[in-house]
Amino acid sequence: MSFLVQRSDVGEFRRRYRWLVLFVLVAFSVLIGRLAELQIIEGDMHRAQARRNIVRERYLATTRGVIRDAYGRVLAANRPAYTVYITPGRVDLESTWPRLCRLLGLDESEKARFETRIKEAQAAVLAQKATKERDKERDRRAEQQVVLKYDADRDAVAWLETHNPVGVDVSPTPVRYYPYGELGAHLVGYMREVDADALSRLEDRGYRAGDRIGAVGIERRWESYLRGQRGMRKMLVGQRGKLNRDSADELEARYLEEPRRIEPIPGRDVSLTIDIDLLASVEKALRGQAAGAVVVVDVRTGRILAALSKPSFDPNVVSGGGGIAAAADAFRRLNVDPLKPTLDKTISAAYPPGSTYKPFSALAGLADGLVDPAAEVDCRGGYEYGKRFFRCEGIHRHVNLHSAIVQSCNTYFYDLGARVSIDRLAATGLDYGFGIKTGIGVNPEARGRMPTRAWYTRRYKEAFRGGFTLLSVIGQGATTVTVLQLALAYAALANGGTLYQPQLVRSIETSDGTVVQEFPPRVRRMVGVDAEHLEIVKRGLEGVVAEKQGTAHKEALPGVDMAGKTGTAQVTHVTSRGVDPDRVWYFNRAHALFAAFAPSKSPEIAIVVLIEHGGGGGKNAVPVAMRVTRDWQKLKETRLSARSNPGDTSRSNL
Repeated sequence: MSFLVQRSDVGEFRRRYRWLVLFVLVAFSVLIGRLAELQIIEGDMHRAQARRNIVRERYLATTRGVIRDAYGRVLAANRPAYTVYITPGRVDLESTWPRLCRLLGLDESEKARFETRIKEAQAAVLAQKATKERDKERDRRAEQQVVLKYDADRDAVAWLETHNPVGVDVSPTPVRYYPYGELGAHLVGYMREVDADALSRLEDRGYRAGDRIGAVGIERRWESYLRGQRGMRKMLVGQRGKLNRDSADELEARYLEEPRRIEPIPGRDVSLTIDIDLLASVEKALRGQAAGAVVVVDVRTGRILAALSKPSFDPNVVSGGGGIAAAADAFRRLNVDPLKPTLDKTISAAYPPGSTYKPFSALAGLADGLVDPAAEVDCRGGYEYGKRFFRCEGIHRHVNLHSAIVQSCNTYFYDLGARVSIDRLAATGLDYGFGIKTGIGVNPEARGRMPTRAWYTRRYKEAFRGGFTLLSVIGQGATTVTVLQLALAYAALANGGTLYQPQLVRSIETSDGTVVQEFPPRVRRMVGVDAEHLEIVKRGLEGVVAEKQGTAHKEALPGVDMAGKTGTAQVTHVTSRGVDPDRVWYFNRAHALFAAFAPSKSPEIAIVVLIEHGGGGGKNAVPVAMRVTRDWQKLKETRLSARSNPGDTSRSNL
């Protein structure tokens, strides 16, 4: 009996043993399956995750290309500085962040902006840990470096390098510097920080939050050449920052994949056609004038030797060199200035050309056989057309084409306007590049306007009136041009009818001076003009300066051989209701212009001077052109002498 009971206990034990074995087998199967899943199926993901925890990629700043003038003088360069970066997902908000803000002098708006980004990044990291779900985009943003401070104070940099706080890195990053300040600022341009809108468009090109990009001028137009390509280095970091050297050496071979370091590629250098000495001469000649523009071009190539818009701005300030607050304050002042310092008046603004357009009207009349150069018109102070009397600036009495150009007689050209078609005037203007963008590309470019009969009909929705042509023939009415267009057109008059593409960049070079690409002169159009007609007009332009009755003769300088045409462009007199007319008198004055080329017999340069609301062209614009041309002659002689005597270092440009 006892035997049977014993056998029953053994059976019960065996049944329990089988269940125990089954449970152990199932448990081990689950563990083995999970292990296989972790090591085989998800192994690559977890290895990558482990690597991300200790491997960081840090950008190596590149060097932006240098901008030089035609003689190698540096117009935009880089100076040594340090940039502080933060990694939002790793910065300690409790201890590191407050000290960092004090060290770098962040204002409240900057502090709040960065603090919001840090909190968002860290909240995203905590949410992922809680849900155990990976979001590669969030990971990337949390670990992506953000520029906290450009050009950080050296004391702050020393503290950061000494204490090495987690999530904060210091990198030597060159800061853009403009040695000549306001001189040529519209052409050279300045830098700005990439904003959120631009970043969404440029992120695939390697731009990151906090990067700087060319905003206007050469900096913007040639950004892709100047920018360069940033480098990268991989580094091992521990839980509390960088590992010590011994630990890092042991792990580098295991965790750092190739390439471990990619060296930055410096940007290309850009050499311009601009002569900074001549530009300084233009600035000096414009002293005493509130606003204006001057363009000097080589009539043989279309290369721009000088282009200055006044008033200007300091690119060192607006680029943020003095801090974000200083840049913002500068822009506030610039934007409310009625003289519009940020507007490039050489390219982006169009003005009535006034009498500087008369040579082209004369060519239109000569081409159609409507002008006999010897025939005279009696000027008695104006021209009666229909029920309107169109005034002249003087009583010139009997004038032919030559004397009409020399004395700038409106009556003679009114008489021509009564016989020539406005469409013919517009066609001649288009031949010389008016009403068409030049394609220079550095800044937004105004097209200007050559009004036609159809344009006036659409604009005024009534029958075309002949008085429109009388205004167009003297460069008034709806006719507008840019200073650059006028300079290129006078260059075409000077060289016999070749209209060049304006050229501002001469070559692209590497940092060691090797020329990568050169840009030869380009011809836009050969103007079909009769050589005899052109010679008649050019003799008239010579007389404007050389003859006693010429409108530019009184301001001519001894030794300056020049031919040109003065212009006084009337502006629309508008005074808003409630505005004191005495406060806006300046803006109701005519624009003063002078367009010319020199030397008169064998031209090399064309120059156009515009003095905004400057009054008479002969009195106000001619002296500027004369001084600039005189300085150009001195510079030319000095450089020729230097070439002949390379050992003589006693001479200077100006």
